[in-house]
Amino acid sequence: MARHTLELALVADRDLPGPLTSQIAGQLRDALTDGRLATGERLPSTRGLADLLGVSRTVVTGAYAQLFAEGWVEGRHGSGTYVAAGAPGGPGRGGPARAGLDGSSPRAATHAGAAARAEAGLPPAAGSPAQISAGLPAVAGTSAAAGSPAVAGFPAVAGSPAQAGAERAEPWAGDGLSRGAGGPFDLRPGIAWTAGIDRAAWRRAWRGAAARVPPGLPDPQGNAALRAALTGYLRRSRGVHCTAGQIVVTRGVAGSLALIAIALLQPGDRVGVEEPGYPAARAVFAAHGLHTVPCPVDSGGLVPDALPDGLRLVYTTPAHQYPLGGRLSVPRRRALISWARASGALIVEDDYDGEFRYDVAPLPALFGLAPDVVMYLGTATKILTPVLRVGWLAARPALAARLAAAAATVGDWASGPAQDALSGFIADGDLERHVRRMRHDYARRRGAMTAVFGDHRAGWLLGDEAGMHMVLETRQPATWVAAAAAARGVSVATLDRYFAGPVTRNGLVLGYGGAPLPDVARGCEILADVLVTAGSLPTGATSGDITASGSTNQD
Repeated sequence: MARHTLELALVADRDLPGPLTSQIAGQLRDALTDGRLATGERLPSTRGLADLLGVSRTVVTGAYAQLFAEGWVEGRHGSGTYVAAGAPGGPGRGGPARAGLDGSSPRAATHAGAAARAEAGLPPAAGSPAQISAGLPAVAGTSAAAGSPAVAGFPAVAGSPAQAGAERAEPWAGDGLSRGAGGPFDLRPGIAWTAGIDRAAWRRAWRGAAARVPPGLPDPQGNAALRAALTGYLRRSRGVHCTAGQIVVTRGVAGSLALIAIALLQPGDRVGVEEPGYPAARAVFAAHGLHTVPCPVDSGGLVPDALPDGLRLVYTTPAHQYPLGGRLSVPRRRALISWARASGALIVEDDYDGEFRYDVAPLPALFGLAPDVVMYLGTATKILTPVLRVGWLAARPALAARLAAAAATVGDWASGPAQDALSGFIADGDLERHVRRMRHDYARRRGAMTAVFGDHRAGWLLGDEAGMHMVLETRQPATWVAAAAAARGVSVATLDRYFAGPVTRNGLVLGYGGAPLPDVARGCEILADVLVTAGSLPTGATSGDITASGSTNQD
């Protein structure tokens, strides 16, 4: 029997800071979290709610779109918008609710419901010891002190395994790509558009770094100024609330994974990696004697209910699954957190390109929901340039202390001048300005790519809503298609290289950060012609499904 349409006490206050869309989405999210909205209940129509609140229908549509992207609600054709299965939270359902999942501030997200939002579990102020433990179950044997070595169930640092994994280059080695230049039309993934960097800001950052006398011995946890700058940047951009003491600066994602392997795991431990997933993660774990276990993913990212038994840790890319592009919904995030707490495992969240999203606001990090069991990884490789070789890791204080100790033991840390330069780049606001520019720039490149391949992308173009790449499924073996494209000057990566086991999907992984906008469009046209000529379309598609009208003169 169909459920009735709800009447909710919502407000839209133009006197509050922040967009009205965020206010409405935040209040609806509160209602979902505290149980006022139940699975299967129908939300008001966008027109009806807009009339009730005295706002435009576009505002309400945007709020619903954000909740849909996060997995809270689902649309039913010709019927309306309903609460998705598993969406309501509450005690025992993956932990307390945090600040608005669209990154909005508590004031912007709610007005009359501010008290209810606080009861739903807003995080304490950044830097407060209560921030990590408030509302979260205690982890036996752990210590809240940053310098404490007590980490329940994880071994002490005992010697230094081979550092081969930490030496792997990003992004090319991890994707199995040559470090050399691609063809005239470079559509390989994992390459940032470094020509988009503001040269004046870049020079200013390096002049500031050169003016500082380097210390005699670097801090293995990372430059204090950079860690302080990162706390603000991560809070504003990714919803990560942590102190500078919880951050460890590394040499990128591979360096972070190597430290985790050294500090927290022992040879033979079972570590889950998404399948298909990031090849460098598997390589780093294997280099340290760990047993990597494939973990299935689908269009919605990692499948928590299908996680194998006996895992000590699972590595995941929840904002934009690499390479298929799925986003982990809120219900799945809660299920994953519940699994980690029940099993005593840790979650490693690789947020490699979470800043870039084109359908709704970027989804905040998983770390914000459960800093007790999640370790957050970020890197300058995708958002700025791989030349810096600087990454960062956020973890609960005891884990951060262990990781810093491991870095000191093996002498593995990022370049001091590079840390200084990045610190200045963030402190001056240049990094956030760069991300905003590149989000716009990448959106245009993405548009050029989907204009060629997008007529039927619901069936065979994957992951195009975010990031810097997408997957194009093919009928013929992707290696053959890639070779034919290379013969015509188009460089692409194949999906098979991301599988540890049997390859279950044919496809190309197409990036749009490594070439100018006109070359992205032209490269896609050539590739479309190769696909039509080869008959390499997905099952059920025809050559008419690909257009050659995607050229653009935008620059």
